[in-house]
Formats: sequence, structure tokens, C-alpha cells
Amino acid sequence: MSETIVKPYIAEELLEKIKSEIVEEKQVILHCCYKSGFFLEEKIRIWSSTYLVDRQSEHVSKLVHFENISLFPEWTDVPFGKEYWFTLVFSGLPKSCKVFDFIELIPQNDGFFQEGIVRNSSDVYKIKLDM
Repeated sequence: MSETIVKPYIAEELLEKIKSEIVEEKQVILHCCYKSGFFLEEKIRIWSSTYLVDRQSEHVSKLVHFENISLFPEWTDVPFGKEYWFTLVFSGLPKSCKVFDFIELIPQNDGFFQEGIVRNSSDVYKIKLDM
């Protein structure tokens, strides 16, 4: 003889409390294009102090992964006169974010900076960077 499995009852208050404690894992991906053109032997790198900043809430999303670019103190060679693409992955922005800035805070001149990036539903962006 088999036992009948009864679906458990979970109080609505408990379900609401659990919903408010769930944190969705979101990420923001920037595909960045840097065009070389000033020097024959140009080099770039990214610092771990690179962030996305929500203009409304001042929320800061941290860099969590990078592809096709070196992390400080190493350098990546950029071919002269060519577009060079690399990818940066950041922790998620708040749902309320509509516009954000990409800022590389470094103790020297010429950190990467792109202001006023309009948020989209995919959180995947292609941006062109100037130095």
C-alpha cells in the first residue's frame, strides 16, 4: 500500500517574506571597442577599480570578470590603427536604474570613462572608448 503525499501548506506571510529576501544574480556586460591610432606601440589595461555607477541611486556595480584585456599591472598590446575589442562583466545594477556611467578610477590620467549609458533590457552593451 502506498502513502498519499499531501502538498504542504505555506502561509502567505512566509511566502512574501521569502520573496523579499530573494536576490537575483544579474550581471551587466560591456563589449568595449578601443581604436588605436596615436602610437605605433599602444597598450591598454583595466584596473580592478572600474565601476558602473547608477546616476539616480549612486549604486556602484563592481568589475567581476574581464576578457581580452589585461588587469593592472599587466598590459595588452593594441594593433596600430585597428579596433580592439574586449569584454567587461560587472555585478548587476538595480532594477530602477535607467542611465549609468562607466568609470575607471585610477591614480593617473586617461582612465576609461563613458557617461550617460542608457539602460536596456538585456544589460549587454557595445561602447566605443577614447583615450
